Amino acid sequence: MVTVVSLHAHPDDEALLTGGWLAQRAAAGDRVVLVFATDGGAGLGGGHHAPGALSDVRRAEAHASAAALGVARVVWLGHADSGMADRPSSGAGRFADVPVDDAAREVAAVLDAESADVLTGYDARGGYGHPDHVHVHRVARRAQQLAASRPVLLEATVDRTWPARVFRLLRPVAGLLPGLTIPGANVFTARDAISFAVDVRPQLDTKRAALAAHTSQRRGGIRTAAVLLALPGPLARGLLGTEWFVEVA
Repeated sequence: MVTVVSLHAHPDDEALLTGGWLAQRAAAGDRVVLVFATDGGAGLGGGHHAPGALSDVRRAEAHASAAALGVARVVWLGHADSGMADRPSSGAGRFADVPVDDAAREVAAVLDAESADVLTGYDARGGYGHPDHVHVHRVARRAQQLAASRPVLLEATVDRTWPARVFRLLRPVAGLLPGLTIPGANVFTARDAISFAVDVRPQLDTKRAALAAHTSQRRGGIRTAAVLLALPGPLARGLLGTEWFVEVA
């Protein structure tokens, strides 16, 4: 049995980027620990809840997702959601503003308490450039160095080939798609830089159950979670059935 500590920026990232693989590891008997840097309080969907209530909603959704995936423990670092680069949140305590070493020591403490064998973070672009995702990349790399256990570091990513093509087609009509952020072409990771791809089609139902737990993130315009959950079986297997990682030497 190994222990996997999976660091994520916000609730629902765990399902989107690593849900199938985490479910696979948990089903194989490994201990899986989720660490959330923020509670996603600046995310979309807040208009359906009382002011400030989205944080509590998203925490509850994350615990439901964790239960679906077979996660043994959920840890909250307690930093504030920074919001997107073009829609930053206000107030103190934003995760993107926390010094890397300070946040990394928090993660390293979890790694050492769990005697972690594997840590997951994000690629250098934070996938699509969200400030909190980019910070997770930096913090995970530093936490690996600070941890006494020195776990293997796997950076969750996506083969950018098809997403870049889809974003290119959608960009001219972005104004007609409320709630959907269209990133630039330089997203995620080039295929030849990916260390390995994991077939998670056997865990697809579990991954979709974890994604479905994040109800708040399926409201308010065209939302990624809602679109993915609406996909018919063959298309869902094609888009959700593989998860990609870069192993950091």
